[in-house]
Amino acid sequence: MGIQFLILLIIALAACCMGFKKYVWFISIGYGAAIAALGVVLMIMFHQRLTTGTVVMGILFLIYGCRLGGYLAVREIRSASYNTTMKNEIKDGSTMPMVAKISIWVVAALLYLCQTSPLWFRLYNDKGTDAFLVTGVIIMILGIVVESAADLQKNRAKKKNPGRFVDTGLFRLVRCPNYLGELLLWTGVFISGVNIYSGGVQWILVLCGFGGIIYVMFSGARRLEIRQNKNYGHDPVYRKYVKTTPIMIPFVPIYSVARIKWLVG
Repeated sequence: MGIQFLILLIIALAACCMGFKKYVWFISIGYGAAIAALGVVLMIMFHQRLTTGTVVMGILFLIYGCRLGGYLAVREIRSASYNTTMKNEIKDGSTMPMVAKISIWVVAALLYLCQTSPLWFRLYNDKGTDAFLVTGVIIMILGIVVESAADLQKNRAKKKNPGRFVDTGLFRLVRCPNYLGELLLWTGVFISGVNIYSGGVQWILVLCGFGGIIYVMFSGARRLEIRQNKNYGHDPVYRKYVKTTPIMIPFVPIYSVARIKWLVG
């Protein structure tokens, strides 16, 4: 398993190394590229053990990674307003020490490997397809649909009214439906293998991946909330929306994470 770990880590590192040009790409475009690459490599490494369920899961990693990476790349290229906003909030890393960049690169790659490890361990343990995998795959598909729909709805709403916050479609349900979709996806990945993880090492890696992405999503929600409060806090409609619409999880009354400072965002 150790050699496979090194191979998969190298693949993740190579896929997200674009962050050395702009460090935020380690966790955005590079994130999508790494998940897609890991999905493909896992299917190649274990081609003799593939079943219908594991093939579908690998393909979902590929679809998810390509969709996310492509969406973020297009947004970077085409959206002048987005780039202006991000330039004010996130520096390009040109003055960041190389040691810091390397640290972010390695930690990000490790996280992506841990996130996809449920598929790796199912194939490694030669467990095939079962009810847990089918359930996990269904939740993964739901997550990809929710995230894709949220991105599409936000783009359409911003084209109609660029200066207004979005509270239509899935944004009526939660304020960060794209992050909700992300959580659904990785919850499905985690569930897909809960009956096949063998030994403490596998459980540790899986839990690090699942817990890590939850932390990243809530940190992203905090960053977005702080930015929106700055931009729309004067609007009484926005203030009502914030007080009545959960930030990420439907029907769970968590309306704000802005004051939770240990969420780095």
